[in-house]
Amino acid sequence: MDSSERDKAFVWHPYTDKNLYGNPIPIVSAKGAYLYAEDGRRFIDAVSSWWTCIHGHSHPVLVKRITEQLHLLDHVIFSGFTHESAILLAEKILKRLPVNQKKIFYSDDGSTAVEVALKIAFQYWFSKNQVRNKIIAFKNSYHGDTFGAMSVSARGTFTKPFNELLFDVIYADVPVPGKEEGLVNSFKGLLSVLNPKPAAFIFEPLVQGTAGMIMYAPEVLDEMITICKENNILTIADEVMTGFGRTGKFFACDYLKNQPDLFCLSKGLTGGTMAMGITSCTQEIFDRFNTGSSATFFHGHSFTGNPLACASGLGSLEIFDSEDVFTEINRIYEMHLKFIASRGKHAKIRHARCMGVILAIELYSDKPSTYFNELRNKAYQFFIEKGILLRPLGNIVYILPPYCISNDDLNYIYKSIDDFLVTI
Repeated sequence: MDSSERDKAFVWHPYTDKNLYGNPIPIVSAKGAYLYAEDGRRFIDAVSSWWTCIHGHSHPVLVKRITEQLHLLDHVIFSGFTHESAILLAEKILKRLPVNQKKIFYSDDGSTAVEVALKIAFQYWFSKNQVRNKIIAFKNSYHGDTFGAMSVSARGTFTKPFNELLFDVIYADVPVPGKEEGLVNSFKGLLSVLNPKPAAFIFEPLVQGTAGMIMYAPEVLDEMITICKENNILTIADEVMTGFGRTGKFFACDYLKNQPDLFCLSKGLTGGTMAMGITSCTQEIFDRFNTGSSATFFHGHSFTGNPLACASGLGSLEIFDSEDVFTEINRIYEMHLKFIASRGKHAKIRHARCMGVILAIELYSDKPSTYFNELRNKAYQFFIEKGILLRPLGNIVYILPPYCISNDDLNYIYKSIDDFLVTI
């Protein structure tokens, strides 16, 4: 059997309908913005391999950092022990985060970073002898696939088998353009009648990824955070997708005046080379876990603070410090804007939008605009045949490339989108 047949025989892949995608494509190497397949094909990784490889594949700084760390220390239990890479990464991440963030908790990925934030919020109020067992989240949100993260995500096909096992959540409208008016007052009114108050408000700042790259302005979110502070409700920013330059600033929350109490980070954190999650919090929250029966936060992972993952995180930050990364981010943004200006009024495009390196093209369809819109499968196969890896969100085709992608490759993707529009 060849590699794809062996894989099909023994491996179970995430979010992959075997009846739609056929045999998996064996990849043997990757460099920069390219994936190289076993059969000799080359693919442009236009989605940064699920939004992770922000600097491209096999960046020499990341390879060097991880290799050096592997020769020094591969792993060590993180309860009662520590190591230099974990300390240094925490110091450097906190310098990038808003000044109210003071402590870093390591976990394994974005979903667990959210799980940690939720458990911190619940235990925080428990330590104050307050019963707060509700969370506020945006409609159509996605925060991960563990049970807490699923609970604060939108209910739908992804969660249906587990809905009876998820805790109840209060959902608020997203302040998308045209729907901001009255939202602040309705949000304020919602919080005024809730008793007891919710433990926290969790949100994807400015861009809801899996919902279809839904984008909204920071002003209303700022007001919503203010209302939460006035009502003594914790706020959690899920920056798993938006962090590390994706929106044009280092963090999406850098567009805000008010700052959340907790942050969730992953994906671009390590440049896509190692699995790692981070949850940060304020000093005031951390101090609640320093006294009495709440002196222990009851959460941990076998690979908490893994030295190799910390080393790759340090390497990614080194790239931001040593290379002109934001010039590349702005270059991609300007090209996206030009694409929207030239094709944005295309008869088959309902709406085109971008923020930072994220470009989303919502296509007209006579079927509901959902993740399972049949255009998804047609578009995926079309772009694969063109040598481009895209994973459309239903009838929404999006580009979220590594920052090293060339102008030629971007233009080729844009041209391929034009070609796809002719087929629908």
